[in-house]
Amino acid sequence: MQYPADGQSDGTATVQFPRPGFLASVFRDLGAEGEQEPGDAVAGRPGGGTAGDGPSGDGPAGGDPAGRGPTGAGQSDPDPVGRGPGRADHGTGHSDHSGPGEADQDEAVAAHARAATLTHHRTRAVQAEHDRLADLLRRAALPVSAMDFESQLRHYQPRPYPADGPAAAEDSEPRWEDYAPAEPPAADPDSGPSRRLLDSGYQRELAQARLTHQRALREWRTRRAEAGSPAADESRRAHEAAEEARARAVREYNESLEECRRAYRLAEPAAVESLLERALAAAETATQDLPAPCRAVFRPLTRTAVLDLDLPPLDLVPSLTGYRLDPDGDIRPVPRPPADRATDYLRLVARLALRALQAADAVDTDEILAGVVLNGWLRDPAAAEPLCLVSVDADRDALARTRLLPPGTPYEERDDEGVYADAEQDEALVRLRQLGAAVTPDPYDRAGVQPAARAGATVPAASDLSANEFAQLVRDLLTRGGIGQWSVRLRGPAGLVATGEGAPGTALPGRWVVWASRDTASVGAEQIETLAEAVGEESAERGLRLTTGRFTEEVLDLTAEESHRHIHLIDGDGVRELARTHLGLPLATGG
Repeated sequence: MQYPADGQSDGTATVQFPRPGFLASVFRDLGAEGEQEPGDAVAGRPGGGTAGDGPSGDGPAGGDPAGRGPTGAGQSDPDPVGRGPGRADHGTGHSDHSGPGEADQDEAVAAHARAATLTHHRTRAVQAEHDRLADLLRRAALPVSAMDFESQLRHYQPRPYPADGPAAAEDSEPRWEDYAPAEPPAADPDSGPSRRLLDSGYQRELAQARLTHQRALREWRTRRAEAGSPAADESRRAHEAAEEARARAVREYNESLEECRRAYRLAEPAAVESLLERALAAAETATQDLPAPCRAVFRPLTRTAVLDLDLPPLDLVPSLTGYRLDPDGDIRPVPRPPADRATDYLRLVARLALRALQAADAVDTDEILAGVVLNGWLRDPAAAEPLCLVSVDADRDALARTRLLPPGTPYEERDDEGVYADAEQDEALVRLRQLGAAVTPDPYDRAGVQPAARAGATVPAASDLSANEFAQLVRDLLTRGGIGQWSVRLRGPAGLVATGEGAPGTALPGRWVVWASRDTASVGAEQIETLAEAVGEESAERGLRLTTGRFTEEVLDLTAEESHRHIHLIDGDGVRELARTHLGLPLATGG
């Protein structure tokens, strides 16, 4: 309690604040820091005594019952430390208002807070890019639907004329029984029914029901009259004509599809390419926001489809982990390790390549394709030529043995494995390597790979074929010539070594060792000697040296000798002649 000068209580209480200067700070926050109310000196100004258990700690001993300081009654304290007007000292010895240094410090704190907020927003934007990439990786690995001929067939379902639908069948003549109101219940169970003529409520319901029935009957008769009108007949004829047009369109589409199927079974390039590109376009539906067009070229000579896949740009993969705020207030980007970024891009490339291979394999239900070559091209507008980053050369057997899409969760972050472990254990990259794919070690270093084959010329040369294509061509030529039970022992980019059996009575009887290569240089006598040794090791009767190039005069003289007459030679002109004779297709000149 606070007491006046006469020592009596005035009924007011004084709050003891936890620290000096608290009330002044409150007034400053409220904007009232210019002047103090007259009564403030009692509660918050030094020199104002407070009554309680003892004297005030700021005043003289025994307190100042009049509330005056040592300067005398009714006067304020002088300004011993040179404070200006409106600056009160709350007994702490410090100023209430911030000086220039404190204002600068507050501004620095606010600037740091703004920089921290901006850093957070930029990091969130980078994280959104990472989330989008993870979603693309997940959707790129989704299985594709087979776009074969059966799935493309259309079915015609006739639509009934509206007047002949279920509503028309139920539109019979309205009956009074369906509109008559229920009779009122009996007033007494033991007595007969109440007199309906005296029941006003029932009479009103009866009159309303008669009006409704007459209106429905009138409408029904109008519809019946309109049904036989010329306008209704014209509407029915228009509906029947539209349905006939729909049925004819479906029938013509299915007939054209069946024609395409017959052409596809005959391995006509246009039909095969059309079917493949439809399947490849359908496979892109899961990632329509990531354009990755794929074009197909079919080579009847080797029954191989060459797919050119356009890869996404390199900047699709985020190059930053986020942003950090330096102690000096600068916002600095945190770059990702180059190996992490390259691995993420190769993950996406591998899934897009596997998806294209799966689409081509799934659509080929008639097994027209003997193999598929896929080249992934990075097309940079600033570069003169596109860069091949991945190339796959897979035959039908390899595609059948390989599970193209990774099982389970297609994309999963692992914190316990390093970058290189992720790159080696990524399911999609493992599948590609099982197919013998050539993959760039670093796409951001523009390290390209050699395409397995190019789909440029309409009539390919031997050098345009992939390793599997060349092996398939040699097998087809010699199988048509009579060598069966084909078994490939060695195969590489330049050629192959195989064995085969010729049926007795044919032009090529007995067991054969075949060495086929596409050489630009002439074949020398050393290779003929090596082939002769292989014939002896395989217990074969004959050897065949096939090349797309030429033989030296020394080789021709050697095979004319009695010791090497079991070695037969086929040069580039002979290969082209066999292709024209047995396959009915040309092979261009070239190494």
